[in-house]
Amino acid sequence: MSATPQRILAASRALFAARGYRATSMQAIADQVGITKAALYYHFASKDELLRHLTLPLLDELESALAEAEAASDPEAVRWRAIEGYIDVYLHHRETLLMLVRDMTLLVQAPVADRFRAAMALANVLVCGPNRSLAERVRAAQVVAGLSDPVVLFMNVPPERLKRLILDGAKALLTRSDPTQEVPAPASRHTEVTSSPRPRGRPRGRSGGRPAALTEPESEQARDLYAAGRQVAEIAERLGVSRATVYRCLKT
Repeated sequence: MSATPQRILAASRALFAARGYRATSMQAIADQVGITKAALYYHFASKDELLRHLTLPLLDELESALAEAEAASDPEAVRWRAIEGYIDVYLHHRETLLMLVRDMTLLVQAPVADRFRAAMALANVLVCGPNRSLAERVRAAQVVAGLSDPVVLFMNVPPERLKRLILDGAKALLTRSDPTQEVPAPASRHTEVTSSPRPRGRPRGRSGGRPAALTEPESEQARDLYAAGRQVAEIAERLGVSRATVYRCLKT
């Protein structure tokens, strides 16, 4: 991308974050860049196109970070790599995130909305982990939902310091109430995990076949994975059930 489009995107990002997307006109963007409105339209046909160019990098990086976290072999490593990856992406795109938070209606526009919903659903699954109780699933949802607010509320705090504080808050929320329970340190996305692999599936029934029904936590997990764009076959393999069982769960 040449220098002028980059300047236009930088000016748009700053104006959208400061004034709001709806309140910023194409003329204001052109004035900020120091070009004519016609020149602005030469590079970007509409304000929606500017929005797309600004949000796609955030979404691409968020999906990549979650995919990297999901590839870890241990549920705790998956959890903390997902949280850390989420924070890293938000800190890297602070102004874009602020723009979206200032005007929440932007989050209902396709394809932005569809991809954000899928990323949020997958993040909830990864942070929660398998076979968790309702209380643990609620805490995981609270953590994921709360990762963005500190990033936009404390814009002047250095990223590394803010990241540490957000991780501390997430760890406090996800810590079990038993004070004698040792809390594992957050695993870095860049640290090799040597713990035992995640168990695949679950115990089979007395007949030796796959279980015919899902528990309530597994049903919630199946619906979250499906909302995140996972295929039925993949969900069935992960939960150790048949595809028919997953289909029955999704229909309820």
